[in-house]
Amino acid sequence: MRGRWRRALAAAAAAAVVLAGAAAPAQAEPAGTLALTGPVAQGEAATFGYGTPDPHGTNWIGVYPQGEGPVDEEYTEPSLAWTYAPEGEGEAEVDTGALSAGDYTAYFLARDGYEWLARPVDFTVTDDRPVSFPVDEVTLRNGREGDAYEATVGGLASGGGEVEFSKASGPDWAEVAADGTVTGTPGQGGADAEVVVEAAGADGSTDRITAVVPVRAAGEPLVDELDVMSYNTWHAGTKVNGHHEKQVRYLAESGADIVGLQETGGEAAERLAGALGWHHWQTSGSLGVISKYPITEERGEVNASGSVKIALDGADSEVAVWNVHLGYTPYGPYDACDEGMPVDRILEREAESGRTPQIEDTVAAMEEDLAAAGDVPVLLLGDFNSPSHLDWTEANREKNCGYADVPWPASTVPAEAGLTDSFREAHPDPVAEPGITWSPLFPRRDGATGAEEPQDRIDFVYYAGGLDVRGSETLVAGDPQVYPDHADNEWTSDHAAVMTAFALDG
Repeated sequence: MRGRWRRALAAAAAAAVVLAGAAAPAQAEPAGTLALTGPVAQGEAATFGYGTPDPHGTNWIGVYPQGEGPVDEEYTEPSLAWTYAPEGEGEAEVDTGALSAGDYTAYFLARDGYEWLARPVDFTVTDDRPVSFPVDEVTLRNGREGDAYEATVGGLASGGGEVEFSKASGPDWAEVAADGTVTGTPGQGGADAEVVVEAAGADGSTDRITAVVPVRAAGEPLVDELDVMSYNTWHAGTKVNGHHEKQVRYLAESGADIVGLQETGGEAAERLAGALGWHHWQTSGSLGVISKYPITEERGEVNASGSVKIALDGADSEVAVWNVHLGYTPYGPYDACDEGMPVDRILEREAESGRTPQIEDTVAAMEEDLAAAGDVPVLLLGDFNSPSHLDWTEANREKNCGYADVPWPASTVPAEAGLTDSFREAHPDPVAEPGITWSPLFPRRDGATGAEEPQDRIDFVYYAGGLDVRGSETLVAGDPQVYPDHADNEWTSDHAAVMTAFALDG
C-alpha cells in the first residue's frame, strides 16, 4: 500500500544466472526443509514446499543469483524475488516473472533475516517462448547531425534462447550490432530516423521493433524538451503477475526521459534500465533513478532522499535530480478523516511520521543546487506520502473531510524553498483537476469493504530553474482492478504515476 516498503531485499530483478549449490555455513545443519514442487517456466511462479519447527510470520523464501546471496547467513545483496513462508509446514509461491532463463537458488530464511531454516535449493527457470519485443516501436535518446550516436534495444527482447539482432531497414548512417546496439553518425536533414531492428532467436523465431531516433540539426540543443516522471513501483512491481514485462512496456510507451522510482526493492532501477538501454542509479533500499541520458554524478543519500546529476547535452546542458520517498505512517489524511484531529495535532503527527524532518533535510541538502538553478535546473520527484496544501483548500473542503487550508509541511517546505509543483502549475484548479495518485487500487481501506480510503495527490514533480511546464498528467496502464483483484492488472503499482513535460528554457 501507500509507500509501504518492507525491506531492501524484495522484488523481482532482471536476468541472472543462479546457484549450483551453496556451501553450508559452519553452523549446525538446519532442521527445516525446502523443496521445489515442479518445473518453472519463465513468467510463472516457483512453488516451494517448506517446513520448519520454528514457524514465524516473517520467515521468508528468497531467490538469488548463482554463487551469491546469504551463503554465510549474512546479508550480501537484495534478493531477486521473495515471499513470506509463515507456517510450520506449507507451500509458498515466489513470483519469478522478472527472471530470465537460467539457474537459481532459493533460500528459506528466518524472521526477515538471513539465518538458514533449511538447505538451499537449486532450480532452473526455462523459457520456451519465441523471441518477442514488448512494444512495436520505441523512441530512443536524441541524436544530432554530425555527432556520433549510440543506443540499444537489446535488453527489450525476451524469449527465443540466444538472440542475435540485425538491421532490417533504416537510414544508411545507422548500423545495428548483433547485441542490439544502434550506432552511427546522423547526416544532414534533421528528420527523425526509423531503424527497424530484427531479433532472431536460436529457436528460429523472429520479431521486429522500430527504433525511432529523434535527430536534431547541427548546432541545435540536443534536448529541448524533457518528460519527467515519478513512479512508485509498489514492491518493485512484484504484487502483479508478469510485472517486469508490463513495467518495461509501460515505460517504453510512456515517452519518459527521466524517471524517479520508489519502492524499488533495491533492484528495479538497475533491472528496468538494463531492459530499456538506459542509465541508472540504484540504492540498496527504496530509491532509484533511470534516464535515457547519462548520469554523470551520483551524490548519495540524505535521509529519505538521494540525488544525481544528468547530462542532457554534455556539460552544456545538465539537470540536478532529487528523488524522495517520505515516511508513510502515521498518515495525515487518516488523522483528519478518521480521527478528526485538530490541525495543530495533525502537524505534530507529520513531524512524528518523519516526513517533516525528511523533507526539511532534503531541501537543506538542495541549497547549493537551488542557488545554481538558473544555470542547472533542479527537479524534486517522489512519493511524499502527504497531500499538498495546494489541494486542501476552501473549495475542496467537502472532499477533504471538512478541512481547508492545511499547511502540509511536505509541500510547504519545497514551495518556501522556491520549488514549483509542476502538476498544479499546469492545472491550477484542484477541484477541476484533482490529480489523484493514491490510490487506483484502494478506493476503500481494504479494497472491498470498510471505510473509504482518502483519495489524494501524494506523488509530485517539483522544479526550479530554466524549465517551462508544457503539461502534466497522472498515469496508469490499462484499467486497473482494485485490490484484492489486482494480480493480473496491466498496471503494476498501487499509485498512479505523475509525468510532466518540460521545455528547456534556452
